[in-house]
Amino acid sequence: MIYSISNDILNIAIAEKGAELQSIIHTEYGIEYLWSGDAKFWGKKSPVLFPVVGTLKNNNYEYKDRKYNLGRHGFARDMNFTVTAHTDDAITFTLTEDENTLQKYPFHFRFSLRYAVQENQLHITYITENVNDAEIFFSVGGHPAFKVPLIEGTAFEDYYLAFAEIEDAGRWPLSADGLIEGFTIPVLDNTNILPLTKALLYEDALVFKHLRSKNISLLSHKTLHGLKLDFDGFPFLGIWNAKDADFVCIEPWCGIADSVHATGKLEEKEGIIVLLPFEKFEKMWSIELF
Repeated sequence: MIYSISNDILNIAIAEKGAELQSIIHTEYGIEYLWSGDAKFWGKKSPVLFPVVGTLKNNNYEYKDRKYNLGRHGFARDMNFTVTAHTDDAITFTLTEDENTLQKYPFHFRFSLRYAVQENQLHITYITENVNDAEIFFSVGGHPAFKVPLIEGTAFEDYYLAFAEIEDAGRWPLSADGLIEGFTIPVLDNTNILPLTKALLYEDALVFKHLRSKNISLLSHKTLHGLKLDFDGFPFLGIWNAKDADFVCIEPWCGIADSVHATGKLEEKEGIIVLLPFEKFEKMWSIELF
């Protein structure tokens, strides 16, 4: 089922499966900002990554001397959420554990996504609650795919990414198994501009750690239309597209794939978040559309 929220500027559609964004339309401009989900390239549009981000080494992890198998990006993106709150301009989807999740993730949780529109901005909030008297471990992140080109008459290569701050940062390459290598490759050399080309993303995602910037914009010299994504509080950022597809994913992450040197122990995983009994974790990223 598809649900909608809107105001005088934005019209947003979200599916109950995966609580996944389906459409972001600026009604005044008549612009759709989200990727179409063409299965020829990549059939998703904005999956949520929970309870892990990226790939685990050997697709498993160890917790309390037991091994669990868990696929890339976790299971939430493939599950049906329940709508737990809905107004004209905001909606909350919630997921809790069941017999199947407990087989691969032995924790009791309440995980919610809240979408809210405010003027020309869409706010996406992740809320993870520990509903048990034992600590839980998790990661969470976004994977939104934005349509590029945005405007008819422009091309993919007419667009660029502008970081809020001057960056001197390399990307952390991914191994053939989707694991983080132990070295970086130069990408941003004392600049805040990253021109978009299809070839730039042929070697899988650009993965960045602990950037100075708290937001990043998708812009073009050929149109005034674009977007700004604020990811303050998210320590990792991914940039990706499916080969030769007309979109770019700008992915704010609280968590990251295992490294090639990972021990496999959940407690030692890079970027893992620990919630003590009955604690709540809340983090928001937002998109400004223009």
